[in-house]
Amino acid sequence: MTDVRELRILWGQRLRRDRWQLITWVLGIGALTLFAASAIEQTYGEESSRAEILQVAIATPAILMLRGLPRDASQGGFMFFLIYAFLALLAGLMSTFLAVRHSRADEETGSAELIAATPAGRLTPAVATVLHGISANVLVALAVFGGFAAAGLDREGSLLAGAATGAVGLAFLGVGLLISQLMGTSRGANGYAASAVVLAYLLRGIGDAGGTPSADGLSMTAGGASWFSPIGWGQQTFAFTGDRWWPLLLPLGLAVVSGGAAWLLLQRRDSGASVFGALPGRASARRGLSSPTALALRLQIGSIMGWCIGGLTMGMLAGSLGSAIAAADAPSGNITATLRAMLETQGVSLTQLMISAMFSIAGVLAAACGLQAILRLRQEEAGGTAELLLAAPISRLHWLVSYVVLGAASVVLVLSLTAFGTWASLAAAGDTSIDGQIVWATAVAQLPAALIYLAVPALVFVFWPAATIAGGWALLGAGVVLGIFGGLVGLDKSIRDLSPFTHTPVPSGTTTDWSGAWWMLAIAVVAGAVAMVGMRRRETGTA
Repeated sequence: MTDVRELRILWGQRLRRDRWQLITWVLGIGALTLFAASAIEQTYGEESSRAEILQVAIATPAILMLRGLPRDASQGGFMFFLIYAFLALLAGLMSTFLAVRHSRADEETGSAELIAATPAGRLTPAVATVLHGISANVLVALAVFGGFAAAGLDREGSLLAGAATGAVGLAFLGVGLLISQLMGTSRGANGYAASAVVLAYLLRGIGDAGGTPSADGLSMTAGGASWFSPIGWGQQTFAFTGDRWWPLLLPLGLAVVSGGAAWLLLQRRDSGASVFGALPGRASARRGLSSPTALALRLQIGSIMGWCIGGLTMGMLAGSLGSAIAAADAPSGNITATLRAMLETQGVSLTQLMISAMFSIAGVLAAACGLQAILRLRQEEAGGTAELLLAAPISRLHWLVSYVVLGAASVVLVLSLTAFGTWASLAAAGDTSIDGQIVWATAVAQLPAALIYLAVPALVFVFWPAATIAGGWALLGAGVVLGIFGGLVGLDKSIRDLSPFTHTPVPSGTTTDWSGAWWMLAIAVVAGAVAMVGMRRRETGTA
């Protein structure tokens, strides 16, 4: 039987340990909700304006892919359509990181074994983690409710929107706990759990983009793919427009089932063990591991393969979905015809518009893949294994360069596979509305922004090592919010321009402006060069 006092102590320890992360997540999600609601009220205060935007969105499935499922032109319904899917994505990522940090990561560091040697045992910390995750998602739900309500929206709809966000977070809390039991490392668990959240976002987007529009062009019925996504389940609450509470049973059911499975596995396995544990290694290393770059590749091959598979899948979806949507007839014929005519005058097709939208997500995947190379550097240094490596005749500069080169190669590989998947799916569908060179140019356009998230974190690693991991993810998160969602929350263009993703070119023939790409590439080169110069003078340690 769990001792209440020990449970309270462990729960308090988790709250103290995560206090800054939790404050950042909750306040950030709440502020994003409030700013978005206020910006929409100022920009689209008239229902007629909102109706026009919804009709254009339904005629342009790329918008549905990134935003959500339209229901009507009311202020609350319009707001839920634009922002809910991203709020649920953030809640899911917060929950998976929290679950892995207090389960598999604690086992890796040995702290879980120390606690298990006390009267608390092995199970009480898991209960404390569950309570911690539930409380975090309750706070997120209240923050979303407060943001919507403060903007003057209906309180019942605001409460349901908050509950839907928190319920999705709880579903991924259970998923994160389960994956932590399956995987042998926290890095692997975080990678697969985060991929599950992104996959849910994509499935929701595919379902929304392929849904059935209404006759008036103001609402849609979600496609089948949305029903395989917890984020899609939360959308089915129809906050502000239908106020249905029963869909929340689906993410809560997933939380119970996945959390229960994690609990059963925890009871039956040894501390430090996993379902998919590491295989026994060789007695001696292969000759191919004789260089730092080869060792870095060996340490990261699993995560790189995961990002590459994600990029290839993204490309195949972009091509096949773009072709299907371009060939489909929308009910709002006048708007669709007008939109297509406007695009044709600019040399852009609906397929190309969809592919550009999907490649913006692929650029984020590539940036995350490159960033992980630098984060691994910090993990090796903080864990003490870097000192063992540098005791051999290997310079600090050589060590840094090996990870930077691997990170750059990983970025190129992810984007190349995305482009290949897109080109192959377009060729298989016989779609000739977009030239193959444009597909590859769209992939190249994402490269400079992704390299920024390799070079700048390398600079942070050299001059401020302790901030590498938190700072790296914060930079990427800020870039995504400012670059992709900055306009939604009404941020000034000068602030949105701080994100590299804002300056990514959109190839459309000979008129493409590549100046932003060249500037970003120059910044990445300079940051990388300064990092290498600083590394020659920097001591290796755990500071």
